Amino acid sequence: MDRRSVAGGPATPPVANHAQFRHMARVTRQRAAFPDSTGSLSLSPDQSKTGGDNRTASQTEPKETHSHMAQNASMEEFEALLNESLEIDTPTEGSVVKGKVIAIEAGQAIIDVGYKMEGRVELKEFANPGEAPEIEVGDEVEVYLRNVENARGEAVISREMARREAAWDRLEEAYGKEERVEGAIFGRVKGGFTVDLGGAVAFLPGSQVDVRPVRDAGPLMGLKQPFQILKMDRRRGNIVVSRRAILEESRAEQRAEVIGNLAEGQTVDGVVKNITEYGAFVDLGGVDGLLHVTDMAWRRVNDPREILSIGETVKVQVIKINKDTHRISLGMKQLQDDPWDTVIAKYPLDSVHQGRVTNITDYGAFVELEAGVEGLVHVSEMSWTKKNVHPGKIVSTSQEVEVMVLEIDTAKRRVSLGLKQTMRNPWEVFAETHPEGTQVEGEVKNITEFGLFVGLPGDIDGMVHLSDLTWEGRGEDVIGDYRKGDIVKAVVSEVDTDKERISLSIKAADGDPYAEAIGGVKRGSIITVEVTKIEDGGIEVEYEGMKSFIRRSDLARDRQDQRPERFGVGDKLDVRVTNVDAKSRRLGLSIKAREIAEEKEAVQQYGSSDSGASLGDILGAALKGDE
Repeated sequence: MDRRSVAGGPATPPVANHAQFRHMARVTRQRAAFPDSTGSLSLSPDQSKTGGDNRTASQTEPKETHSHMAQNASMEEFEALLNESLEIDTPTEGSVVKGKVIAIEAGQAIIDVGYKMEGRVELKEFANPGEAPEIEVGDEVEVYLRNVENARGEAVISREMARREAAWDRLEEAYGKEERVEGAIFGRVKGGFTVDLGGAVAFLPGSQVDVRPVRDAGPLMGLKQPFQILKMDRRRGNIVVSRRAILEESRAEQRAEVIGNLAEGQTVDGVVKNITEYGAFVDLGGVDGLLHVTDMAWRRVNDPREILSIGETVKVQVIKINKDTHRISLGMKQLQDDPWDTVIAKYPLDSVHQGRVTNITDYGAFVELEAGVEGLVHVSEMSWTKKNVHPGKIVSTSQEVEVMVLEIDTAKRRVSLGLKQTMRNPWEVFAETHPEGTQVEGEVKNITEFGLFVGLPGDIDGMVHLSDLTWEGRGEDVIGDYRKGDIVKAVVSEVDTDKERISLSIKAADGDPYAEAIGGVKRGSIITVEVTKIEDGGIEVEYEGMKSFIRRSDLARDRQDQRPERFGVGDKLDVRVTNVDAKSRRLGLSIKAREIAEEKEAVQQYGSSDSGASLGDILGAALKGDE
């Protein structure tokens, strides 16, 4: 641009850039501030003293002042015009300007942005992600002016930042109108992918790529496709987009159209698209329906892959359509006859049938009677003898078993079965074959604080209580003599089939010494005992191996004779039986009772004290009669 001086001098040569303009402005200001530096306005040393050309200082001052003021006015006017020119022609830093490619060298494009300015931009800034740059000499492009000049006097410009600014303006407008934007996935980052939206980089979360999880995103990389902006923050430079929202919207339209042509109860053909643990998704022509595993067949299906395969065409019935969520439930078994319609007729109560174990749980086992009809054998109905045992230790999956029908609930589609009912109750069998008093032999299975458990025929146990271990002493003292695995003999003392209990007695296996000893001894009998021990309160005696105790008060009729010390160990005494206690296995004995009984008998035979005969006479006569 040709510019002339304000003073009307010759035209100044064209300047190359703003640096030259600013340099000229600085020089102009310096000359205005220091006029002597121009040469024409400076004074020699002599002139400063004498006032120059032989005139006094007072004579020359008005002329010099006028010249200096004129010079200042000219410089100020020139600087104002220069600044005005700079303000009009110079673009603002941080704005987008247009430029022209004037050369391409060393991987850079040299761009003339006007205003006597040139800048350099890397060629890669003109390329889309994954594509080659498309730029030629002569192309007009928009660039972002970061700085008017750098250390080399060149403008600092950026094509990428210009695209970004333009893209942000366009994206903000689209975001406000909720419009779709076009972009391409070009990279993978933690939690998702990066998307180029025509200059601006957005984040695509992994959950927003597709309506279902995507294992391989390779086919989507670099592909131009629409996205929906979910969130954007220009100040932070954050943009979040979604591809899933676009797919769901198009799918929703398609689903609405397909669903509008469907009705509950309708039979349609579909293609198995995906198989999961809980069922399969069937494509009905643009919309998927769920075929749950429980609706595939009347029988139990453990794995849908047993009867379906991906890509297979199947005939299904529309069970339910949710108009709000557009979810469709499908069924295959509904197109088949329901086996439960004939269950009651085919499986009457208490009937026995063959079945196959299909599943085992903690609370029992499921047995299939036929396809679609299963019954539960509760753990309590599995065995007569195995209590608190996991069902898996009694039966195994796929095992054929005989079961009895115990209960049928058609409303809940449940059949209660029993496994142990197909076998006789071992407690009843034992009661029939081993009545009370029968002697048995078995192995000690367990030892507790209250007795022994002995294994019996039929895989059942009988219990020997502590009181049934021995005739003599306490059971607590002798239970320590037994060990698990010992073989013992016992007598069946009681069988309770309802409570499933069998009482045994080990001490009874060798006979009852008490019963043998007392034999025909009854109350009132006179027996002979032997003194075995003398105590202060009485004497201990023995009869046929059984111990009894005679109290001091029963040692004699007369009080003065009730002295234990008048007896000796080994003495033989005749005593009267006053009591027979089978429970405590004790005999009540008394010498006093024998003497009273003898006296009474003598009086009855030989007279009484009223007849004048003395007791001595009566007893003497009685003794002579006995002789």
